Amino acid sequence: MSPSAKRFFSKKEQERITNAILNAELDTSGEIRVHIESVCKGEVLDRASFLFKKLKMDKTELRNGVLFYLAVQSHKFAIIGDAGINAVVPPNFWDDIKAEMAAKFKENHFVEGLVHGITEAGKHLKKHFPHHVDDINELVDDISFGK
Repeated sequence: MSPSAKRFFSKKEQERITNAILNAELDTSGEIRVHIESVCKGEVLDRASFLFKKLKMDKTELRNGVLFYLAVQSHKFAIIGDAGINAVVPPNFWDDIKAEMAAKFKENHFVEGLVHGITEAGKHLKKHFPHHVDDINELVDDISFGK
C-alpha cells in the first residue's frame, strides 16, 4: 500500500518544501500553498479549485495566491493560480511548470519537482507583485494535508 499523504514526505523533505515557499515569498506579496492528499476521486482541477477556496486562497488582497495540489496515491496533481496572478503570467505558464514538475515526478524526484514549481511561481509573483513595506503574510506557509 502507498504511504498516506502525511507520510509521503519525510520531515526533512517537508522542511525543504516549506523553505522553498518561504524563499519564493520573500520579495513578493504573493502567497503559495502546498496541499497533499492521498486520494483524489474526481477531476483533479475540480478538487484543487475546491481546496483553493477552502484554504481561503481566493481571499488574498491582490488575488495572487498559488496552490500546488498533490494526490499521492492517485498520481494526480494540479496548480491553481488566482485571478491576479493569472492575469499577468504568459498563456501557458502553469502548463509549462506542470510539465517540468511531471518530468521530475516520473523520476521519483517529488521534492525537486515541487521546489522547482514553487520557485518558478515565486519568480513571477516577485516580478508582478513585489513586496511592500506594509505587506503581511496573509496565509500560512506550512504544507496542509488531507485524507
